[in-house]
Amino acid sequence: MASHRKPRNRSGVRANSPAVGVTTAALASVTLLSTQNAHAAPTEPTPSVEEVQKKVDDLYRQAGSETQQYNKAKEATQEQKRTVDRALDDAAERADKLNEARRKLGGYAATQYREGAVTPTAALLFADSPEEFLEQKQVTDRLTDRQQGAVAEYQSQQAAATKQRAEATKSLESLSDSQASLRTSKESVQKKLSAARALLSKLTAEEKARLAALERKKEDEARRKAEAKAKEDARARAEAERLREKQEQEQEQEQEKRQGEEKAESPSTGPDNGTGTGTGTGSGSSTGTGTGTGTGSGAADSAQTTKAAKVLAFARAQIGKPYVWGATGPSSYDCSGLTQAAWKEAGVELPRTTWDQVKTGTRVATEDLRPGDLVFFYDDISHVGIYIGDGMMIHAPKPGANVREESIYYMPIYGSVRPA
Repeated sequence: MASHRKPRNRSGVRANSPAVGVTTAALASVTLLSTQNAHAAPTEPTPSVEEVQKKVDDLYRQAGSETQQYNKAKEATQEQKRTVDRALDDAAERADKLNEARRKLGGYAATQYREGAVTPTAALLFADSPEEFLEQKQVTDRLTDRQQGAVAEYQSQQAAATKQRAEATKSLESLSDSQASLRTSKESVQKKLSAARALLSKLTAEEKARLAALERKKEDEARRKAEAKAKEDARARAEAERLREKQEQEQEQEQEKRQGEEKAESPSTGPDNGTGTGTGTGSGSSTGTGTGTGTGSGAADSAQTTKAAKVLAFARAQIGKPYVWGATGPSSYDCSGLTQAAWKEAGVELPRTTWDQVKTGTRVATEDLRPGDLVFFYDDISHVGIYIGDGMMIHAPKPGANVREESIYYMPIYGSVRPA
């Protein structure tokens, strides 16, 4: 006989048990999450310290270029403001002259009114336009010479006032454009610097230490290049000194030879000896003339050396002061602000931006650099320093750093200039 018992659930859980629903939901959730993770966009890889260093350096360079743009816009804004002030002053002065001419015409009108008639002068004063009124020939003929002179003065002042107002309006529009450019440049600099700070803030303590080590390595490499240049310059100076001494010796030997030949040709009598002495004096004068020519060249070099000494003394006194973009001293500087202030101390007025400073003075090769020369960096000429000799310079480096001495090989050199 067949059994009528229900088959046993081998899982040990009833089909309608709540646990089955929970398990099913959990499995569905896991499946859903797995599907979402499979389709999720991959996270952006964390940049290496070397990549951060390169990116930060590039942002600082861009900020330096934007700083020069800011300096240029600021200079243009200041000049435009002076132009506006002059235009407004001229317009006010012209308005005073126009009012004076109007008062004269009013005086004529008042006099004629008291005499009981409205004369052409009065009609002219109250007309919409003196030009339209004077187009009537018969009215012009009835005016006295004095009145005609007053009318002519009024017309002249009115035309000049109109022109001055137009120029002032144009100057105000230019000032507005310059101010907008200044704001844009300022925002661009701040954006670049904020991006650099954000990158640096994400570094761990270990990564910051590695970044500092990379910076030291870069500085050491630049310093070695500077030391190599210093040795090369020293050898060049020694060779130049050796050649100079050799030339002086040859000149002395030549002079002694000429004096010996002159003595051999001279008779031994007293009067003739006197003549020989005279000839010797003449030779001495000739030598003196040569020395004089050299002294002239030496005077020019001396003047340049004196200026350079003042420049370097000023620059060294600024060491330790912070870099601040757009600053021209005395408590902080950007790179071109420092060079401008230093050369001003020597009596030389440099333009404000690196882009203009590179055009001032005489271009010199890196191997011919002298103390006081300006060295410019990067293809966009966004940085400048003051050469102090032996491959070293004083400069205001970048945000977060102070004015300091550093190798000129720390950055790619664009070119150099010797201001005069």
